[in-house]
Amino acid sequence: MDSVTEEIFPARVLQAKRPVLVQFWAAWCGPCTRVTPIVEQLAAEHAGVLDVVKVNVDEEPGLADRHGISSIPAFVVYADGTLAKAWTGAAPKPLLERNLGPFLR
Repeated sequence: MDSVTEEIFPARVLQAKRPVLVQFWAAWCGPCTRVTPIVEQLAAEHAGVLDVVKVNVDEEPGLADRHGISSIPAFVVYADGTLAKAWTGAAPKPLLERNLGPFLR
């Protein structure tokens, strides 16, 4: 799971050929560290249909601000360069898969 910065966000996310799940997180965030292994597992399981990247809100506050991130972990899915879905909070794998369902086809 790659980390993205302001500089590479357009190429890595907005111009991606497949849907991209963006996880907004921070090292000090307990729920973030608990959900990250699940997100990494989903990234591996769906590598052919979904890209997964993460944004450290402490290192990239501009990206967090532009996405209206006020609570972490937060998740945003881009499809065809457009924000398609967003939600916040750590969740078990089945709930994450349900949120990602339309993008895993």
